[in-house]
Amino acid sequence: MAGFCLWRRPDRAIRVATANVAQTLCTGVFVEGLAPDRVFAENIAPMKGMHILLPRLHYAVDRDTRKVTAQWLGHFVSEVTYYPTYGCALPLLAPDAATLQAAHEVATATTDAPATSEDPTIVGALALAFAEPAHGPHRNVHAIVVMHDGKIIAERYAAGFNPDTPQLGYSLSKSVVNALFGILVKQGRLTMNMPAPVLAWQSPGDPRHRITLDQLSRMVSGLDLTEDDSGFDPVSTMLFLKKDMAGYAAHASLRIQPGQQWEYTSGNTLILTGILRDTVGGGAPGLIRFAHRELFDPLGMQHVLMEFDGAQSLVGSTRIYASARDWARFGQLYLDDGMIDGRRILPEGWSAYVSRQTLDSIYGSGFWTNAGTAADGSHIIAGMPGDAYFASGLNGQRIVIVPSKRLVIVRLGSTVDPPDFDMRGLVRLVDDVAATVH
Repeated sequence: MAGFCLWRRPDRAIRVATANVAQTLCTGVFVEGLAPDRVFAENIAPMKGMHILLPRLHYAVDRDTRKVTAQWLGHFVSEVTYYPTYGCALPLLAPDAATLQAAHEVATATTDAPATSEDPTIVGALALAFAEPAHGPHRNVHAIVVMHDGKIIAERYAAGFNPDTPQLGYSLSKSVVNALFGILVKQGRLTMNMPAPVLAWQSPGDPRHRITLDQLSRMVSGLDLTEDDSGFDPVSTMLFLKKDMAGYAAHASLRIQPGQQWEYTSGNTLILTGILRDTVGGGAPGLIRFAHRELFDPLGMQHVLMEFDGAQSLVGSTRIYASARDWARFGQLYLDDGMIDGRRILPEGWSAYVSRQTLDSIYGSGFWTNAGTAADGSHIIAGMPGDAYFASGLNGQRIVIVPSKRLVIVRLGSTVDPPDFDMRGLVRLVDDVAATVH
């Protein structure tokens, strides 16, 4: 987590920090196959506020046991273990045998070489997106995939990455949660306007019992679940220090009436994943089977890993991995309004639902939309095609969907420059590519 305000509560901030360092290294080394020093340099050292901890921060990677430890001044030790087919987990989140048995093996390496375009404009657009600026934060772009009319027409990978590398989506995971809810809506098991079936909210006297699934998905629940990456905020505590993340988030008090104010928080998503777990049934193994049967397998997403909390809720705010091609296939599902090979996966009109603006934000439902304005009145993503909408994750993980151009663009990397993670470069990439396709 970024921004460790040590003067407030040093022990909590440092515990969150070492847990995040160990988890980030585990992801980079054991899932993505990178050298530890590269992961540290790209993902950890540039974090805002990390310079305060760096002189006394130490880590170790044990490849035999697949464990990563991080500690500060010999204390606040965090250990994360990599589990094949599953991902990385702190001890309090370690998967049980049934979960590991249900987890799917990642597909073997493909023989397909990255698709190359003969269009010099597209080739140049990808090269420019990968190029490091003369000044400012490094982009560290790892993968770009361009899909037009359902076919990959261009892709490019950084050294160490290939079409099969599972890459952590961070908040792209929220869009996957949106799809899983869409499937349940299509099956008639839920409606988005129904009150969220959270046990702790069921008393008629509890003002939270009026919060709907739609309000959670659109980040207008009104719950006191601030996410500021400080190390002290509720979401930092939830993601790194709690076994039952969904339960912790669900016990937040109401700060403002539901539906009145937009505030982005991963706590809303974790409440949704607790509901997802209970609706599907069977704990983590049940959800793994459901997600593959109903979503990943039909789309041909063969390199997906999903991590769960200690109460077997999907950590759907941040901890789903997939290859760049898999993320592109996921975006294509929304471009096609939930259809794949003549089969309807999501309810008709679901793409319009997720891309509809929420209040005065630029957020829809699990996706960001190309509507709304910034506080200063300027258009947030000026220059991107007007009908574009996108999934977005920390450090520049993006899936851009442009219906008018039948275009999906995936951009993944380690661009640690909040708040926009090279949005300007993304807009240029999308515009350059969109101008060449018909």
